[in-house]
Amino acid sequence: MTLAEKQAFLPYGHQWIDDEDIAAVVAILKGDWLTMGPTVDAFENALAEKVGVRHAVSFSSGTAALHGAMYAAGVGHGDEVIVPPMTFAATSNAALYLGGLPRFADIAPETWCLDPAAAQQVVSDRTKAIVPVSFTGFPLPLESFRALAEQVGAVLIEDACHTLGGEREGRKVGRDADMTVFSFHPVKHITTGEGGMVVTDDDEFARRLRLFRSHGITKDPAQMRTEPHGPWYTEMQDLGYNYRLTDLGSALGLSQLRRLDAFVSRRRELAARYDRLLPELNGTTSAPVVETPPAHPGHAYHLYAANFEPAVRKHLFEELRKAGIGVQVHYLPVHLHRYYRERFGWKEGDFPVAERLYRGEISLPLFPSMENDDVSRVVEEIRSILGKL
Repeated sequence: MTLAEKQAFLPYGHQWIDDEDIAAVVAILKGDWLTMGPTVDAFENALAEKVGVRHAVSFSSGTAALHGAMYAAGVGHGDEVIVPPMTFAATSNAALYLGGLPRFADIAPETWCLDPAAAQQVVSDRTKAIVPVSFTGFPLPLESFRALAEQVGAVLIEDACHTLGGEREGRKVGRDADMTVFSFHPVKHITTGEGGMVVTDDDEFARRLRLFRSHGITKDPAQMRTEPHGPWYTEMQDLGYNYRLTDLGSALGLSQLRRLDAFVSRRRELAARYDRLLPELNGTTSAPVVETPPAHPGHAYHLYAANFEPAVRKHLFEELRKAGIGVQVHYLPVHLHRYYRERFGWKEGDFPVAERLYRGEISLPLFPSMENDDVSRVVEEIRSILGKL
């Protein structure tokens, strides 16, 4: 490898845009609809069919989609929403937007996802929604959360922003919760630039989702509570938001969707290569230094989250960045963000499994256009850095 090649920056994630994607967006620019039009409908229908559900409702971002799902679930002032601390802050923030209260429960060490036993300990008659996160793309089992939700009359929402294209016992992720949320940020499995989607089989949830993303306004006379003044009439029924996805973004998403299976397959190939190479590092030190992510045959591998010994994590992170390898950390547990500490009194030690993962986690580069040699480069850089400690 030349010096120039060694210094080339390798990000932890990156979109893959081809000529067909560009042509799809250009066609919209040359057409009549730029904002929310027929291409939004086409994208929603295609994704619903891909997942195997009746409804797919698009949003302007994954965060907006989470907000919409909480609204559709009826989360309001004082309602409790169970979430894991090991997630992006948007998961729990979406409950706060509606006056709800996040109730954190620790993650399970074998999945790095919400622990059913921990969730059982914090569920109450105020629990409105249970929101397990399929962290990194691992499709966590939902049976126990379904039973827990039924026990207290809560809505089960899967935050699958990391898991589009994953499978759970032969079923596409998106079919096993009351609502499932996906993200189309550029580092995710497919992209719309920014965007998100909520999928569901429930007609009422779908109606509420569509209402919420469009200012709480309906144009459908069949849904109006007052007699329309004429064909122009619209009715605002609740306080909603302008969370609509555009035809521009939907054209890109629809084009990208044709390659979803190939993208996920390639992610799995790259992850398998990391799985083969990284354990060899444990033979170079007196104690194991790296733990590979939990395995699952339906893993979608949004992230390859290796867990290193906390004593070496910061140094390793900094040295990899210097070597042009754009590693990242996912995530600071939500309860340790300053806002949550000051508002709710959370502190270090409250959720030890999530905190242990955070102290050692480094997300290594993983995206479909990577080469096998890129994985080898990452592992060799790690080996070199550890060998100098």
